[in-house]
Amino acid sequence: MARAFAEIAFTPKVLAEQQHQGSAAGYAKFLGPDADPADTLGPAEAAFVTARDGFYQATVSETGWPYVQFRGGPRGFLKVLDDKTIAYADFSGNRQYLSVGNLKGDDRVALILVDYPNRRRLKLWGHARIVEAADDPDLIARLHDAAYKARPERAMVITVAAFDWNCPQHLPERYTLEELEPALAKVRAEMQQLREENAALKAAAASPPG
Repeated sequence: MARAFAEIAFTPKVLAEQQHQGSAAGYAKFLGPDADPADTLGPAEAAFVTARDGFYQATVSETGWPYVQFRGGPRGFLKVLDDKTIAYADFSGNRQYLSVGNLKGDDRVALILVDYPNRRRLKLWGHARIVEAADDPDLIARLHDAAYKARPERAMVITVAAFDWNCPQHLPERYTLEELEPALAKVRAEMQQLREENAALKAAAASPPG
């Protein structure tokens, strides 16, 4: 945990509850002047972000209600532009524009990125800037995977305010078909070899003795 995270997450009411529950002393060091701020992405964070094929994004409405959605795309669609900035191309969906509308009222955004096979999780807080496609075609081209036929409507550019590597406890170990493919390919090859050996043994058993 780092100071930037604690400064955002540990509100007065959170601090009061920590005091009430007896955990305040253990967390106080993260608000101290010597605590690492961890408000810029290092190589480990950048590699983790660009390896993801999806993440959960939270915004808040003008009435104070949170809205969480899953954003998915080709692996690497969430780009690291520099050590303080990440961005992705935003495509037309169901045209409700809940996240876009929320961010135009309050630019704060939170992301949770999960690596299920390795049970790793990164939380990010930041401020989002909406860039319409017509306003910065070069940025859109940088973010858009040309192999993906849909056209982006805009870019979501997020300035990182804080991040935290989350505890893996209770995080399930899950695999996509793409992640399972190397193991499945090995099993298929072994099964094919066994079929061929079995067929050869059957043929040999069926042959009359010479």
